[in-house]
Amino acid sequence: MGSRSKITPMLLAPLALALLPAAGFAQHRARGDDQGVSERLFDLPLAGGATQKALLVMPPHARGTIVMLPGGAGDVGLERDGDIRHGDNFVVRTRALWARRGYAVLIPDTIDRANLRGVRSSPGYARLVGDLVGFAHRQVAGPVFLLGTSQGAIAAMNGAAHAPAGSIAGVVLTESVSVRGGSGETVFDASPERVRAPALIVANRDDRCDVAPPQAAPRIAAAMKASRDVRVLMVSGGVTRSAKACGSLTPHGYYGIEDAVVAKIGAWIGAHGFGKG
Repeated sequence: MGSRSKITPMLLAPLALALLPAAGFAQHRARGDDQGVSERLFDLPLAGGATQKALLVMPPHARGTIVMLPGGAGDVGLERDGDIRHGDNFVVRTRALWARRGYAVLIPDTIDRANLRGVRSSPGYARLVGDLVGFAHRQVAGPVFLLGTSQGAIAAMNGAAHAPAGSIAGVVLTESVSVRGGSGETVFDASPERVRAPALIVANRDDRCDVAPPQAAPRIAAAMKASRDVRVLMVSGGVTRSAKACGSLTPHGYYGIEDAVVAKIGAWIGAHGFGKG
């Protein structure tokens, strides 16, 4: 995942600002495939003059949207021509699998290539996640879910904790960071006790990432006291191609078992707002 300096106050400031109205969005090159799935890159203008890049992956008949929150530093490297420089993260790598199941997928990049480590549990970042949820609702009819992986699970927890009633249909946390490491924050810093939406915590028994131990999943679930629908899903398997245990191409990122994991998460999502998953 690499190590970078933390985000500076100058870069953090725009996170607390609301997105401008939908009419202000600038759409760039759209890409599609032979199954009718399109990818559109948006620049979401922020009130302070910065822009939030986001990739919207659309199936022909979307039933709703999953806002995907990547792990690591959060920088996926969305280019203006639609290319992705850092596409290995689980939530980025599997976007076509979700689209084939009928889910629109919204993947935000970081602002000005900023590092999100240490930022995702902040009130400002919760507001930014809320703005992404609002954008998703304006683009696609149907329910919206949050799905975060690894460090991104902190963002998903924080967004769900501060989501207005009815704005999200559920939250999915995968290989959640639950042990304090280099980022200085965990899902327990993101107000889990305030989450009221249905929640799914996914943990891989074969994950060897030291800050995301699978045995912590029940403790994460127990911390979400306000939700009446919290489930832990344990999976197994995966192969290692990354140099570090917390890398994307390892069991921590479900490498080699993506289809099975997406199917299991999809079944839960399907039972909570999308119809048959």
